[in-house]
Amino acid sequence: MKFNLKFLFITLFICTISVAQNKGTISGVLTDKETNNEALPFANILIKGTNISANTDIDGKYSLSVNPGDYTIIFSFVGYESVEKPVTVKAGETITINQALSAGGYTLKDVVVKSASVNREKETALLLEQKNAVTIKQSIGAQEMSRKGVSDVEDGLTKVTGITKVDGRGLFIRGLEDRYNNLLVNELQTPSNSPFKKIIPLDLFPTDIVGVLNIYKTFNPNISGDFAGGTVNIETTQPKNITKINVGFGYTTNNNLKNFLLSDDADSTEGTFGLIGKDRELPGVFGSVPSGKKLSPDEYHNAYDDKNWDVNETSSPLNSSIGFLHSQKFNLEKERNFSYIMSFNFDNKYVFREGVDRTFNLAQGNYDNNLFNTQYSYQTTFSGLAGLKYKTNRLNLNFTSLFIQATESLIQDQLGYTNSLANVNNNLIRGNQFEESRYWNTQLFGDYKLTEDGKQTIKAGGSYVKTGFQQPDRKFITGQKVSDTEINMSYGGNNLNRQYLDVNGNFYFSALAEYNLKFGNKEKQNNLSVGYNNFLNDMQSSYRFFSGRRNIEKNYTADLNTISIPINDDIDNGILYVQEESNGDYKVKLNQFVNAGYFNLFWTFGEKWDLNAGLRAENSTREIKYRNQGDPFGSAYLKKTDESLDILPSINTKYAVNENSNLRASLSKTITRPVAMELLPINYINPDATSVSGNSNLLNSNNYNADFKYELFPNSKELFAIGAFGKLIEDPIERVFKPTANSGGQITTFKNSEQAVIYGAEIEMILTLNRISESLSNFTFGFNTSLMNTDVKIDLTKQGNELENSKKRKLQGASNWMINTDLKYEFTLNKEWKNTMTLVYNVYGDRIFAVGSSGMDHIYEKSFSKLDFVWSSTLSKNIDLKFAAENLLNPYYRKELGKNSTIDITEDSLVLREYKKGIGFSVNIGYTF
Repeated sequence: MKFNLKFLFITLFICTISVAQNKGTISGVLTDKETNNEALPFANILIKGTNISANTDIDGKYSLSVNPGDYTIIFSFVGYESVEKPVTVKAGETITINQALSAGGYTLKDVVVKSASVNREKETALLLEQKNAVTIKQSIGAQEMSRKGVSDVEDGLTKVTGITKVDGRGLFIRGLEDRYNNLLVNELQTPSNSPFKKIIPLDLFPTDIVGVLNIYKTFNPNISGDFAGGTVNIETTQPKNITKINVGFGYTTNNNLKNFLLSDDADSTEGTFGLIGKDRELPGVFGSVPSGKKLSPDEYHNAYDDKNWDVNETSSPLNSSIGFLHSQKFNLEKERNFSYIMSFNFDNKYVFREGVDRTFNLAQGNYDNNLFNTQYSYQTTFSGLAGLKYKTNRLNLNFTSLFIQATESLIQDQLGYTNSLANVNNNLIRGNQFEESRYWNTQLFGDYKLTEDGKQTIKAGGSYVKTGFQQPDRKFITGQKVSDTEINMSYGGNNLNRQYLDVNGNFYFSALAEYNLKFGNKEKQNNLSVGYNNFLNDMQSSYRFFSGRRNIEKNYTADLNTISIPINDDIDNGILYVQEESNGDYKVKLNQFVNAGYFNLFWTFGEKWDLNAGLRAENSTREIKYRNQGDPFGSAYLKKTDESLDILPSINTKYAVNENSNLRASLSKTITRPVAMELLPINYINPDATSVSGNSNLLNSNNYNADFKYELFPNSKELFAIGAFGKLIEDPIERVFKPTANSGGQITTFKNSEQAVIYGAEIEMILTLNRISESLSNFTFGFNTSLMNTDVKIDLTKQGNELENSKKRKLQGASNWMINTDLKYEFTLNKEWKNTMTLVYNVYGDRIFAVGSSGMDHIYEKSFSKLDFVWSSTLSKNIDLKFAAENLLNPYYRKELGKNSTIDITEDSLVLREYKKGIGFSVNIGYTF
């Protein structure tokens, strides 16, 4: 029996070898024609009429073993046109077939339109791109954003290592706030719509118009040198054959379905859509140049609505959103295609905040302001995208126009005391404000193969951007609260003040031109890029003040919400009048022109090493025109001009340890330019007498950056990476407090410190949990964290630093740590009903909001955590449904004075600002036609 078994095994072994030797092999590489023939992973290869198939690996490679014969091989990928190729296989031989696939579309003769998805929006494709890139780069695509319930770009970026979102203050990348980051749209530099922010608030970009978000954490010469934390490049979504409508509703605890206050003009059909800016713009009677104009009663009634001070008590309905997306692609003759896309999105939401709002007197240890703040904010966002794309085998030409408008109607009541008058704690300040911002970016961008083999290419583009930021008729009422509905007040002082802030981006133009030369062998090609880009930014601000002044003393009690009635009567009776009280510094102009030339060399050394080295030279001219407060309105502008030439080198290297892992290193120099309102000599005044003042003497920061990273890609869906980074920042820009006269209202301003040293580590992983158990094969766990330390050196002998508390401290705006993590579960209930549940958690550590001085500790933004649950469900090929529960932990957002003041603090609480956002629930349903 033993002999028979041995004989059987030997016979089977010989037969197996014989059969293997009789077979042939088909192998090759699949590439993506839409992305300049980059590898196409996870595509399908099938021998027609058989069950023999394979998938390409992460590098686009495949291999099939078949018996000798004639076959037809089918190459396919979701959303791409399938290709069939005949092949003859001979025993013992390997046939190589390389194939490029194109994204699907339809010809003008076709009747049926088939939907298609773009590969670069898929998570697996972006992991491949991260693996192959030489720079340290991360991306998040439309697929992942949809899975994680992301509704806007800002939320999407918080899923990336080292990025956190701070309510109302944008994104922090590697612990560095807005001013240290930069934004590109389709590779072109773009401005902000707000003078208070370096980049346009990214929560205004709905994900419908975004294909891929790229985050560069290391510098490359072909992007702007103005960043230290990171540069975000938004790639607008590429046309694909789809028509889709989305409708959504949301409810947030303590925000919706409750009593709500709206200004009388906002409580209208126009107000619902945020279209009341024209009604609140500066009345023409005041002219374009201040003159101290005093309004007669008739002029007042012609200039202002009879209810212009009134506020309506209403209720807040559910938040809502609607979106429409339509795009089509037409395949033409001779490998040409044409496509277009259009998208419209509108959403509104009702936001309620309440909590303490305090400031301390510098060097005194007591409250200057001690207020309880109640805010009612109605917000709208409208966005529209239109795009055209024409493509041949050598030319890609794209036209994109993107418009975003955001509005906020705000009623704010602050109750308590100001100016240290603690004996009168029922002072009420009501603010009535409308804010509107507009952003219109029109781009033309293209690339062309100078040679048929694509070894020489050029790309060029330009964008023209118009922006506007207005706070028209920002007005304040002050008095003493005597009941839930009534206020006692008199005229004069800061009562019945109005402000008109208008920051107009006259024009912003940016351009890019680049020549690329590929050389070397086909397997490992080198690339030389030489290019030029620029931007020209021209803007001006107008900030005018108007006051209600008395002819006759009067004190009275009236209903606060209908206060316009007695005010109108007193205007008519000559008791009260309105007069402009603007100063000579009401207008400021800024012109900035940056020219940059660069070269960038990508070089491969053998099988393991890739080098990306280059140099960027940026020439910058910045001119500020302004007048001082007491200057006559028609006097000549004073000028402050800054010119600089910055030479910015960079080296990025990658060493392929093996097929699945890389080592990376990067060294570079970059700069940081200040935000407009940090730089412009404008004193922005709040109703509680606090203010923000720009500093025209700010310098650009010089940043010296070093990064090291190891990353492992176990398979197409998994990643493990660990990295270290360091930065030396010369002249870092920081938020500080300016001393004032006794109880004069806290002034926030900005200054350059001497030097900041930053170093830290980042860890990132994406793991499928079948590593633990096969029963967990539908689960995927994602985790990333950044740990960081900062050290700022202060020269106490330098002017402006004399009130600093010590020679060393942490960097303003930087957190020592942050964590982003998510757990994904995928399951299918039937053939078409596919589901993904994701639990997402984000948290960051304490950070300095503003630097302490005069013996008072820093003001800290306290640690904040956010837990979200998202259930995305594809009910059929036409219907998808998304349910989200956000901010489930609902913690307090807090700012606090630190506990290390060297003067006596006489107040019981160090909390300066505090509120809860509420727990949000939303449902969104999409229908694809």
